[in-house]
Amino acid sequence: ITLRCQEKELVGEPPGPRYGHTISVVHSRGKTAYVLLGGRSYIPSAERTSENWNSVVDCLPQVYLIDHEFGCCSAHFLPELTDGQSFHLALARENCVYILGGHIASTDCRPPRLFRLRVELLLGSPLLSCDILNDGLSITSAIVTPIGSAHEYIIIGGYQSDSQKRMQCTYVALDDDGIHMEPRDPPEWNSEISQSRTWFGGSLEKGSALLAVPSGTNTAPLDGYYFYQVSLQQGGNEEEPTQTCSQESTEFEDS
Repeated sequence: ITLRCQEKELVGEPPGPRYGHTISVVHSRGKTAYVLLGGRSYIPSAERTSENWNSVVDCLPQVYLIDHEFGCCSAHFLPELTDGQSFHLALARENCVYILGGHIASTDCRPPRLFRLRVELLLGSPLLSCDILNDGLSITSAIVTPIGSAHEYIIIGGYQSDSQKRMQCTYVALDDDGIHMEPRDPPEWNSEISQSRTWFGGSLEKGSALLAVPSGTNTAPLDGYYFYQVSLQQGGNEEEPTQTCSQESTEFEDS
């Protein structure tokens, strides 16, 4: 596998440095663009003091639209987006991006939010709109892995509060009618996973995710972790898909 990184200077209104944001790809009228939303950054240097110099704040609730061909970038305020947010999920299909969950630093909360951003790449000036949808998720820092046909996913991991991991799984499907979500039974987590206070990971491939939890043993090094590969399989017929989850420790256990 060969990975290449091409740097392109953005012109217009480029986003500042941040983390905890999302970047999605949208397609509209034969064109392609990137949608950047959310994120967190250090407070501006002019506002730093000896007490808060290391503090972070959510970035302004702007939506950045980046032209992947010419490097043009524009920032957009939408009235439905009133708060900055970080560590949310973003799933895209055609010209729509669905935003799930997220953490708001100013109020230290994880509201069960669900937004739909719609992008029309019109000639001259793009048109952006936002809809607030019901039945959102209270979730941050979760893993999304594709499963089944196009635009079907399983959400696994993440947190529903600072001290509580989100142990259940959620099936998500995007189609012409919008977004559909259903709960799914999680794996029977072993004691290392269920008792750990923190976990993290990412999607490996279609139907597979990697989870890491601290080893938690006195004999292990301070940075020792257990790594688990979680398999997410779809069974049944096409009309009633079902998912089953399993977990297994990888050869990196206790590494």
